[in-house]
Amino acid sequence: MDLRFNTKCVQGGYTPGNGEPRQIPIIQSTTFKYDTSEDMGKLFDLEASGYFYSRLQNPTCDHVAAKICELEGGTAAMLTGSGQSANFYAVFNIAGCGDHVVSSASIYGGSFNLFAVTMKRMGIEFTFVDPDCTEEELNAAFRPNTKAVFGETIANPALTVLDIEKFAKAAHAHGVPLIVDNTFATPVNCRPFEWGADIVTHSTTKYMDGHGAAVGGCIVDSGKFDWTAYPEKFACLCTPDESYHGVTYTERFGLAGAYITKATAQLMRDLGSVQSPQSAFILNLGLESLHVRMKRHCENALAVASYLEKHPKISWVNYCSLPGNKYYDLAQKYLPSGSCGVVSFGIKGGRTAAEVFMKHLKVGAIETHVADARTCILHPASSTHRQMNDAELAAAGVGADLVRMSCGLEDAQDLIDDIAQALEQV
Repeated sequence: MDLRFNTKCVQGGYTPGNGEPRQIPIIQSTTFKYDTSEDMGKLFDLEASGYFYSRLQNPTCDHVAAKICELEGGTAAMLTGSGQSANFYAVFNIAGCGDHVVSSASIYGGSFNLFAVTMKRMGIEFTFVDPDCTEEELNAAFRPNTKAVFGETIANPALTVLDIEKFAKAAHAHGVPLIVDNTFATPVNCRPFEWGADIVTHSTTKYMDGHGAAVGGCIVDSGKFDWTAYPEKFACLCTPDESYHGVTYTERFGLAGAYITKATAQLMRDLGSVQSPQSAFILNLGLESLHVRMKRHCENALAVASYLEKHPKISWVNYCSLPGNKYYDLAQKYLPSGSCGVVSFGIKGGRTAAEVFMKHLKVGAIETHVADARTCILHPASSTHRQMNDAELAAAGVGADLVRMSCGLEDAQDLIDDIAQALEQV
């Protein structure tokens, strides 16, 4: 039976048999017992499905990954210990020393640092392009050794909207996959595979969990990118892996399973970054209400953005679902049902005014977190970016006046009233 999206949020990934637990069971075990060495040998040779060590796979994690895979419309998925590890694995699974990746410049700062600093030390070079670049400018960024393109559906914290079709077209013209971090939109509001993306990642710590309870990440493969069309470029998938009994992933698992199987059997085996069964269980509880929560997050954010836009002490508001926003048209194309709950805005008076505003908030909590059931607010200039002066902040696109507000599930009027009374003190 082909279930609708909302039902998949609640029941996807796990169907209990007669007399089995209704809730996904927490398999809190590092190891699994087998009757014979031959039975276990088949697992190591990837000739049979099953579990032997939870650093690679665990039943609880796999059930939850399967649900996210269904929600995104993919063919295979895996959980990771964090969103950072998901993005690292997604790229490193097909790119290594001497390779090159094209990325949107408008991405989460942690991902930018991962790519520009840490993975550069591993010999992988990244070219960062303006997401608003022309097709000609985007195509000019590719090289013969380019292995992938990366972007975020809605960038954190810039809130730019990626033109997925434009980036997918360029990626495919150069024979590489498009990887899209879909954390802020979630599959409730955008399913990048429907627009040409090939691989999707998530920081499940955000909306998917939704309650600030468990750190985690996920990678989903669409199963649509034909690695075998470029066997020399993607030899890691199309030739025998001598570190895993000579298996050729595309031959053994086809396009639907090759990419995730390699990431599990090779990267998770060697690097860890596993999500715990307990965290996966908590994540699933969040997924069961994701379709309900995202609607409220978006409603609250739009109400707050609309209020801020008219306030005399606010100099600017950035929210892509707000009419008149630079990315409004792209948001209507890719995110017609809503974007996310995060709004950024500037307070007249700069750093000092913003700091006064933050001190007087009563409902919104000052946190580095976003995408939570509770409203979270951050003034980067006095926290995450406090080492920068005003000129450096402006150059980084994070002005001294900028406040980022992640609207939770509270009553929208309470959020607006809280903003109003705090602004009165400015």
